[in-house]
Amino acid sequence: MRPFTLIVPSKPSPLLQKMIDKATNGESFNVINNEENLPDLKGHNILFAIELNSIGINSHLNIILEALVNRGKDSLKNTRGSILIHSGYDSFTKTAAQDVVFISNQLGCTFPGRPVIEANQNLDNYIPLKKIYDLSLEEICLKKSEELGRRLLSTQEYFRNKTIAVLHSSNKETSNTYSLWEMVKEHLHDVQINEVYLGNGTITDCRGCSYKTCKYFGKQAKCFYGGVVVEEVYPAIQDASTIIFLCPNYNDMITANIVATINRLTALFRKTKFYDKKIFTVIVSGFSGGDALAKQLISSLNMNKTFELPPEFSIMATANDPGSINEVPNIKINAENFAKHILKNM
Repeated sequence: MRPFTLIVPSKPSPLLQKMIDKATNGESFNVINNEENLPDLKGHNILFAIELNSIGINSHLNIILEALVNRGKDSLKNTRGSILIHSGYDSFTKTAAQDVVFISNQLGCTFPGRPVIEANQNLDNYIPLKKIYDLSLEEICLKKSEELGRRLLSTQEYFRNKTIAVLHSSNKETSNTYSLWEMVKEHLHDVQINEVYLGNGTITDCRGCSYKTCKYFGKQAKCFYGGVVVEEVYPAIQDASTIIFLCPNYNDMITANIVATINRLTALFRKTKFYDKKIFTVIVSGFSGGDALAKQLISSLNMNKTFELPPEFSIMATANDPGSINEVPNIKINAENFAKHILKNM
């Protein structure tokens, strides 16, 4: 059985303490509150319990994360992580959690689907759930904290197959992102790869249908707006255990067609959750900011849409002019290693 470790870098507020109690639910665990008593965490289940200050950070947590980074890129190898996070303000919880997930994932930590429970100043992020639960906002928050603990400690093994769905809107002739993907694909042996081209300006974004309308179409694995999302993306995702997003970085944002596609997954999500599917990404930036896109994918797909985030889920590179990806030092070796990493985690 995996050791269970609670990282709580500062005194929790009364609400965060209640969230911790619900998530741990009588399980025995080790407590880490500073970098001085930081053991070898490889192979642990890790629950971060984070209290944010007035500018949305926790300085003590940053010190702990820095210490882990300084140990090496495998300091969280074979770990599973989840996060409880509280702010006395209306902002910060989502972006702070993104940072923790991104850094920990780069160190080898897997995050199961929906690994973050947020509590902001007024708990108004739980207002939509009052339509489902006959509970107060705090009771809903604590219920979700308890569910998080169960997911973190679960030993359930999901069905895995050898099918990969690749979603992209890249020009194959000129895209550095697609060229990097081809370097990766060259080493993906004995798997079935289904590439879905999302086109250029052809994806209708989610228009915010009512819950009943979205659920009605979702039960049929459809969406009111149809098109390539329903005809190709939905079947590809349903058939695959692994989804790879090819994301060129133009303005520190995921491209419009991929954003629209992610938004449109809500209808399919009404029918089936994605806990048993893993996501990877190939990101190429012209200047910088690949981590910004990685965090957007973490937030939208792992935190919200329940896809599992395997360790080191992204390969990132910087290449501006068409074809310049081939000049990036060690890029072919990195691509081969990433392909092996994908296969190992399928």
